[in-house]
Amino acid sequence: MAGAGAAASDELKVLGVWPSPFVIPVRIALNMKGLSYEYVEEDLYNKSLLLVGSNPVHKKVPVLLHGGRAINESQIILQYIDELWAGTPALLPSDPYERATARFWAAYIDDKVRSAWVVMVFRYKNKDEWAEGVARAGEALDTLEGAFRDCSKGKPFFGGDGIGFVDLVLGGYLGWFGAFGKIIGRRLIDPAKTPLLAAWEDRFRAADVAKGVVPDDVDKVLAYQQVLLAR
Repeated sequence: MAGAGAAASDELKVLGVWPSPFVIPVRIALNMKGLSYEYVEEDLYNKSLLLVGSNPVHKKVPVLLHGGRAINESQIILQYIDELWAGTPALLPSDPYERATARFWAAYIDDKVRSAWVVMVFRYKNKDEWAEGVARAGEALDTLEGAFRDCSKGKPFFGGDGIGFVDLVLGGYLGWFGAFGKIIGRRLIDPAKTPLLAAWEDRFRAADVAKGVVPDDVDKVLAYQQVLLAR
């Protein structure tokens, strides 16, 4: 169902890769806004002319095509969606301080969680380096446990009663967290160490807007990782 402001002339298309932690937040945000869109799966080793033409600088996903115009970079796309289709549900708070705080924690995730994820998916040479990536992710999640406590103010999500900007940015990694959990024999967001985040993960995964977008087949994710490593 198309949301307010989505006319036939404003066709929405997302170029992505299904387990990408940067594509998933965009798709969930569009679902939250009630916007209809076409999802186009890309092969990053045989990139389409549409992708290369839409993102000629980085040639990466996600790309949001809105009425034929391209918007690139995951967090920029999220802010574009929130500004253009304003109102409820809002992705970013209306209060300037709370909005700045949300952007800070989203940037923290993009720095600390992303760097650990890159090590665990691509850039490890042995088990020790992979374990170091796990440890770095755990340190970032420990910090985010406190951030969740402060930002949520006792409510279900970083964004309060509903999923918000920080929830989306962190939630994009949950498919990979599940896959890594199978390797280490426990949840990466460990209920024993970060109980608030563990409960948040369960709520995020269960949200209707996330179903079918956040990968829940850990074996499929791990098989995709092997394809990436082989290439």
